[in-house]
Amino acid sequence: MKLVILDRDGVINEDSNDYIKSAAEWVPLPGSIEAIARLSRAGFTVAVASNQSGIGRGLFSRSALYSMHRKMRRLVAAAGGVLGKIAYCPHAPNDNCDCRKPRPGLLLRIGAYYGCSLDGVPVIGDSLRDLQAAAAVGATPILVLTSKGRKAARELARSGIEAQVFDDLSGAVDALLKKTRRS
Repeated sequence: MKLVILDRDGVINEDSNDYIKSAAEWVPLPGSIEAIARLSRAGFTVAVASNQSGIGRGLFSRSALYSMHRKMRRLVAAAGGVLGKIAYCPHAPNDNCDCRKPRPGLLLRIGAYYGCSLDGVPVIGDSLRDLQAAAAVGATPILVLTSKGRKAARELARSGIEAQVFDDLSGAVDALLKKTRRS
């Protein structure tokens, strides 16, 4: 199985310091939906691992989150792709759960769901915590410079994590597909 795991906010859709709380607020970043569809059409399984502490903070409901995810799936399907497992952490930062990135629980849940090792699996995120979670499970961290990505790029050198860096999800997908064609 060729698996790719994406963060959601700031990678697939616009992020907000006020949280994305509804399907109306969920707006895809330019080229992101098409990038997911291209991965899917090339035989990749595309999963999402997303911290959603707005639920734990009481800012929106699981029902609102599911509505956002339905919108995301519909857009990917309309572009000719399929979006796989969406794993999310509903906990607030102080809940001390094992699934909130940078902890690896969400990624491990996706690996268990698909019954596969995460060793070398590309994990694409826009924050240092996405890359830390990837490194914790032996996945390949990939940073995109959208949303919090530029800040994460500055933190990357101090983190000790080696990651490929791309302007956006489309650029990261271009590189993954080019690498796959060479293999």
